[in-house]
Amino acid sequence: MLTPLEIEALALSLKVALASVVFSLPFGLLVAWLLARRDFAGKTLLNGIVHLPLVMPPVVVGYLLLVLFSQDGPLGRLLEGLFGVTIAFTWQGAALAAAVMAFPLMVRSIRLSMESVDRRLEAAARTLGATPADCFRSVTLPLIAPGILVGVILAFARSLGEFGATITFVSAIPGETRTLPIALYGLTQSPGGELGALRLAIISVVVAFAALFASEVLARRLGRGIGA
Repeated sequence: MLTPLEIEALALSLKVALASVVFSLPFGLLVAWLLARRDFAGKTLLNGIVHLPLVMPPVVVGYLLLVLFSQDGPLGRLLEGLFGVTIAFTWQGAALAAAVMAFPLMVRSIRLSMESVDRRLEAAARTLGATPADCFRSVTLPLIAPGILVGVILAFARSLGEFGATITFVSAIPGETRTLPIALYGLTQSPGGELGALRLAIISVVVAFAALFASEVLARRLGRGIGA
């Protein structure tokens, strides 16, 4: 049986991870398409910025988000003034931090899948009168579906495990931003919290492994369907 703390942390982690993937997927598709199919000035710079969270300390990413989206930050003031929305120290901020950290994995998976598509198939569709939008929807999108699926699930799993950027940007507020990794860290700092920390660690491993296993199974099924 899960304790109330475990249920709260697990439910919040799943909500944050799902929101981060839904928010970042359209941008991931756009950036992957630009990097895979277009040559333009600043392409190398864009590629570097996209993959920067992979090599930067997560705490630095969280600090930069805090500078930008706090109530005194430029984007934070803009959002609050226009929409009355506050991002810092909310679960939406946790989703934003998770999305930023997971974004490179999503983009890389979709980009590699897009680069592997035979461009002659798209050219054949264009010669038959398909518009670029029709060609992408009916030819490219089905062929890159396994890559999109893998990218989404990898980003989801990465979002579940996000800690450094999240705790720096939104702190550890019970019921609001205390996800599984943050709750586990809090228990390790509390006397007598070793057993609870171990239980949360096991839950985290099980959920992450289930996401990766689902990614592999679904990608193989989609691949076989496309091959057929």
